[in-house]
Formats: sequence, structure tokens, C-alpha cells
Amino acid sequence: MKSNVCVIGAGSWGTALAISLSKKGHNVNLWMRNEAQFLQIKKTRENIKYLPGVILPDNIKLFSNIQDGVMNTDVILLTVSSQSVRQVIQSFKEVVCEKQIIVNAAKGIENTTLLRISEVVKEELPRNAFAVLSGPSHAEEVCRDMPTTLVVASHSKSVAEYIQDVFISPKLRVYTNPDVIGVELGGALKNVIALGAGISDGLGFGDNAKAALMARGITEISRLGQAMGADVNTFAGLSGIGDLIVTCTSMHSRNRRCGIQIGEGKKLEDAMDSIGMVVEGVVTTAGTYELAEKFNVDMP
Repeated sequence: MKSNVCVIGAGSWGTALAISLSKKGHNVNLWMRNEAQFLQIKKTRENIKYLPGVILPDNIKLFSNIQDGVMNTDVILLTVSSQSVRQVIQSFKEVVCEKQIIVNAAKGIENTTLLRISEVVKEELPRNAFAVLSGPSHAEEVCRDMPTTLVVASHSKSVAEYIQDVFISPKLRVYTNPDVIGVELGGALKNVIALGAGISDGLGFGDNAKAALMARGITEISRLGQAMGADVNTFAGLSGIGDLIVTCTSMHSRNRRCGIQIGEGKKLEDAMDSIGMVVEGVVTTAGTYELAEKFNVDMP
């Protein structure tokens, strides 16, 4: 089954997913906001800033005009930062048709509204089917065909199964889940704990402290998730404890790396600048605090 997919965002995750999809034979459009990045990748077929050494297959078409990239595709895959999702959708929504499926792979909440990304998409594109793609997955491994598992969640079983078929490959196993709320919250909130795990590492607190932080962290995430209508079992799966483990323990994790530098004494702004990519855990911490207050959930 060949599909036409537009990947919105050419950071590490967007680029890795574009490469994975293209290897399956899908027609892939990759849109990027930065004109200099567009020209560089067009010339070298390599995303030097985010995934150096990985060559983009020829069947990935590059776009700097977002409306051109989106038109005549079956799936629109959002990989921009969670705080940019609404603005980006507004820039292409006038050319979207109802049959196109919106898939979000960004992990966060919209801080100004405390809405999950599915709720943001629903406000902007109320007639389009939606799915969220999440799970323990570093772009640096996916782009190199290292075994990875993901979960796709949608309120529609047929949509979830279609997106599962689009992404699944011998090295990329994809499971389905009807719990959109749980999958979104697991993917977003684990970044807060990963930031804390990095701070613990930077302070030299050791494995015992980090294990405690992770275990108590998933308990708090589950607690908030239940209050917001999620299935508690979701947090024991790939988008819960699975994603938490990989983000808290790997040096591929920008949240953990940022936390390490904070723990070592670097100022937050300097730590974020040194990472060179969006550190979702930083912005999600504020939103999560407000959600905990709103739903009266204890999340120390």
C-alpha cells in the first residue's frame, strides 16, 4: 500500500520518519520552514544539523512552501514543536481536504490553553480524522533502521489501523491503542521527568535516585492521566513507561542532556541553547503544573 505523506518539520524526528516512510515506498513530501536548511538539504541530501551522516532517499521531495507540500497527500504528519502546531496548521488549513488524516508526532501540550495536541487539531481542522504517533523512539536510531516500537492512537479503529499500515516495517513495529488521551499525556509528561532525571545525573545522585524519580514519575503521570480521562493501563505500555525509560536513560534525549547541564550548574537558557533543538520538557513543566492544579492532582 503506497500513500502520499507530507511530513511537516525537518528536525531530527521529522527527517527520520520521512526516511523510514520513503524506504517503504511511500511518496514523501518533507516541508521545512528554514530556507537555508532547505537549500542545504536540497544540495547535499543530508540534514547536517540534525542527522549528520544520514542521506535522504531520492523519493523524498523537499518543500519550503507548506501549502504546496500538503496538497494532494493522504496523510499530514506533524513533527514541529507542540507550541508551534496551531500556527503551522493555520498556515496550510485552507488547502486541506476532509479526506486527509492528520497525525501528530510532537510530544507536548499547548501551554497557552492547556490543550492536548489532538484538541488543538480538532479546533483548527474539525472535519479531519486524527491520530497520535508516540512511543520510545530516538530519531538517531529510527533513521538507521534500528529496531523500534511505536503506538498509534485514534478514536477511530480504522484510522489507527490505516496509520499502523503506513508506518509499520520489519524494523519499526507499530501497535494501535484507542486511548488518545493516555498516549498523548504519556508522551508529553515523560519529558518533564526526563529533565529531572538529567538534573539528578548532573548532580551526581546516581542510579538509585533516578530509578526512584522514574518510578514515582510514572505514578504521577498516571494519576493526572486518570483525572483527565485516560486509561491507566496505557501508562504501563510503550507511550508510558516505555517512553519514560528511553528518555530518562539515553544521551540521545535532549531533555536528559539539558537536565544534566542544569544539574552541573549551567543556567537554563544556556543549557537549552547548547542543545540546539526544542527541549519540550522545559515548556511542558509549566503546563503540567497548571494541569495538576486544575485537576487537583498531587504531583510533587
